[in-house]
Amino acid sequence: MARIAFIGGGNMARSLIGGLLKTGVAAANLRVAEPLAQARESLGRDFGVATFADNRLAVADADVLLLAIKPQVMPAIHAELRDTLQRNRPLLMSIAAGVRIDQLERWFGNLLPIVRCMPNTPALIGAGATGLCANLRVTPQQREQAQHIMDAVGVTRWIHDEALMDTVTAISGSGPAYFFAIVEALEDAAVAQGMPRETARILATQTCLGAGRMLVESNEAPSVLRQRVTSPNGTTQAALESFSADQLPRIVARAVAAATRRGEELAAALDKD
Repeated sequence: MARIAFIGGGNMARSLIGGLLKTGVAAANLRVAEPLAQARESLGRDFGVATFADNRLAVADADVLLLAIKPQVMPAIHAELRDTLQRNRPLLMSIAAGVRIDQLERWFGNLLPIVRCMPNTPALIGAGATGLCANLRVTPQQREQAQHIMDAVGVTRWIHDEALMDTVTAISGSGPAYFFAIVEALEDAAVAQGMPRETARILATQTCLGAGRMLVESNEAPSVLRQRVTSPNGTTQAALESFSADQLPRIVARAVAAATRRGEELAAALDKD
């Protein structure tokens, strides 16, 4: 069984560790480097994994190294890890938003097998959606390892053109916030018409949950499900016509394009370090 080391013990790392333990990975095969003593104690207590303040000790004999840190931290840690990684050449996985594979190769060495991952926050409850992209040094076995790790917190899809990873970030990485904003708007609209806020929130959130489950469990296209809800000249049609008049598809397309551009800009900013 692969030995997996995490750099960073935040919420996403905790979710992945918990998910991996549920799939049968032994706690003895997991280790975490985390600078905060309180966080290390919590990880050890909650999951029974080994924790380290020193990144180099955590990765010393790892088969897989998962970088669960913020993008801006990435350049700062490569100096202490580069030599160890070049000697051992573990599978390097990164979940840092916007960090490209060529940047990871420049910082940590171009001989490494690298998988870039873009999960989202529903991974915290085991309902994540993750895009994966690999460089040419990743073997079929390592692709399976990477997918197994990310499958522990939701669904995964391989992206063969890394340029589309910024689109993954815009769709699924940032996507939960779009739905939270829609639920906020539904809640506020109901309150404006006189409904108590607690009732409005329960109805709006449960509607979002139910619609999401129908999308996943029915295997039907969203357009088909939309049509089934829409009776001719009914209330749903009136609402959808209002959306159309306000150009909802164009609003969404512009938002996704803006998020994609911002991902590209963040990656470009790291090139200056």
